[in-house]
Amino acid sequence: MTEEAIIKGCIKNQAAAQRELYLQYSPKMLAVCYRYAHNREDAEDMLQEGFIKVFTQLSRFEHRGSFEGWIRKIMVHTCINILKKNKKFNESVDLIHAHSVALREDNIPALVQVKQIVECIRLLPTGYRTVLNLFAIEGYSHREIAQLLDIEESTSRSQFTRAKAMLEEMLIQKKILQPKQESGWLAASAPH
Repeated sequence: MTEEAIIKGCIKNQAAAQRELYLQYSPKMLAVCYRYAHNREDAEDMLQEGFIKVFTQLSRFEHRGSFEGWIRKIMVHTCINILKKNKKFNESVDLIHAHSVALREDNIPALVQVKQIVECIRLLPTGYRTVLNLFAIEGYSHREIAQLLDIEESTSRSQFTRAKAMLEEMLIQKKILQPKQESGWLAASAPH
């Protein structure tokens, strides 16, 4: 089925089209949800709730930009709404070691270590993890994050800085990254 046929079929509530849409996009969207969730079960719940929204809002898709991007945006907003509802993004941790561990771009971990990095991100407190995902991975600005999470822009910046420091500390402890270099690998990849 083509993307256009899937969309038209889903709008008409055709089960085959809905199944096809889910099969095509659920693996990628589960990965998106997993970055915000505390565990796989929570990620799967977020995914299911997100797809319910996708199916109910499909008639609003205006064919501007990619369809996958539209679905991804719904998933991210679903994850945030679930976290807000459960007040989990408000969790914060005072870092004893709130120093910044600077790293060089050429120390970016090899692809084989990506799974370990994702697991380290998942270990961050929910607020830190959420802001890190929104800023560094999804590309939202701190102003947009503040609006999404109903927090101050300065809180978003602070959460990101602390998340980055905590993540870098974890990666150093796991010997994925080397300490005390000149520039932050995460900052280099994040939008400004």
